[in-house]
Amino acid sequence: MALWPKASTVRLGGRHEIQWRAAGVFLVALTALTGVGLLGASFRETPRPPQPAAEAAPDFAATSAPATPTAGPTERAHLARSEPVTITVKRIGVEAKIMNLGVKADGTLEVPPLDRAELAGWYSRGPSPGEIGNAVIVGHVSTAEKGPAVFFELGALRPKDVISIARKDGTTATFTVDGVKSYAKTAFPTDLVYGPSDKPSLRLVTCGGEFDSAIRSYEDNVIVFATAVAT
Repeated sequence: MALWPKASTVRLGGRHEIQWRAAGVFLVALTALTGVGLLGASFRETPRPPQPAAEAAPDFAATSAPATPTAGPTERAHLARSEPVTITVKRIGVEAKIMNLGVKADGTLEVPPLDRAELAGWYSRGPSPGEIGNAVIVGHVSTAEKGPAVFFELGALRPKDVISIARKDGTTATFTVDGVKSYAKTAFPTDLVYGPSDKPSLRLVTCGGEFDSAIRSYEDNVIVFATAVAT
């Protein structure tokens, strides 16, 4: 696994190549190891979150190299930059507010506070949902105090499920799920999540797999891959 994606000539949406690289090698390397820091507290009192089904997890590693940009409906459908406000995923009952996330002093991605586990968080140094590139939104799976959190059911999503993100400029970015896959945190697919893309795409990330009580963390990350539909 590369700690830093190779240089690419793929369009990233203007300034976003600079923003993405500005996060630094530390962000990408440590994120790959910690799985964006979505650590749980204690889960004996909550059910195990659903895991992605095999049929919902195509081999995304085989498509990690961005496609050559071409003019077409996807190019025309992308939106200008605007902060996301809410995320709605009807299939799993998610209707949540979105907060902006930056980078902590140690280079890792911030996450929503555990006492606000009903919130999702957008990595604000990357593309916004609807722009060209991979917009990244993370959320907790569960907490000891509140039980299931905003992305508890994320692993239950299936291809063609719809994700809607309302934006500050009054527009809505709509995505359809391409697939859902679980990765060990020690093998976090950095390039597929934070790397470049020639189309408006979305990555939703939470924890999954077995819960390791010794380190108080889930062993895996569940990642949803989605692509914007024409508006």
